[in-house]
Amino acid sequence: MKKILFLLAIAIMMTGCEKYQSYTDTIELNGQKLFYAVEGKGKPVILIHGNGGSHNDLETTLRQLAQAGYLVYAMDSRGQGANKALDEYHYKDMAEDVLAFIKAKNITKPAVYGWSDGGIVALELESMHPGTCSLIVTSGANITATNAIDPKVFSDIFGTSENTDSLPPLVKMMYLEPNMTKADMAKIKVPVLVCAGENDLILPQHSMLIAESLPQGEIKIIPGEDHGSYIWHNPMMGNILIDYFKAHNY
Repeated sequence: MKKILFLLAIAIMMTGCEKYQSYTDTIELNGQKLFYAVEGKGKPVILIHGNGGSHNDLETTLRQLAQAGYLVYAMDSRGQGANKALDEYHYKDMAEDVLAFIKAKNITKPAVYGWSDGGIVALELESMHPGTCSLIVTSGANITATNAIDPKVFSDIFGTSENTDSLPPLVKMMYLEPNMTKADMAKIKVPVLVCAGENDLILPQHSMLIAESLPQGEIKIIPGEDHGSYIWHNPMMGNILIDYFKAHNY
């Protein structure tokens, strides 16, 4: 009996002595060598950056969450950041990379935050593999390639040419994808906070469409902000995440 009580006491002590982690590394997943950073200890959170960016874009958010008591993983998506560029990109492939990362690291039901393309990847992930995440937060995400972006901004990015082969691979992906539906959103049963700036390049009605199509969707429009002003080296997004996590006992 004394031995059992001793082992139980050791187990309790070890639970409270989880090691704070801080490192970067690479991992081979789905035929890709992917760079990632890790910071903190506690419940797991995965951060996914936007098109053509890297985990460094979310450095402020990463540090905030780590200091708030979370174990944060920030990946460079395939072909971006420190990873070797590719000739072709698809959001579903990136979602499968995140799933493979979760499995490889033995992460149990992480919270996932994605900015712009990262938000698309987060929604694709949970739609294709329901029950993978505990909760999701997106910023400036879209679920269709058309009727989601302000027409003038769309024209500035893609021009008027219909020859998609002339577009850079990452831009071509944005032109043709994503192609999710309301039915896809209905598969996502976990809580989702859909964020967008008041002056976001994603149309407000599209952000509302996403939130309304999710069984546990909420929307938060940030006054005076654009597609990335409240995120890029800005503590505002980290505060939104921490408040949302706490509100859902995460």
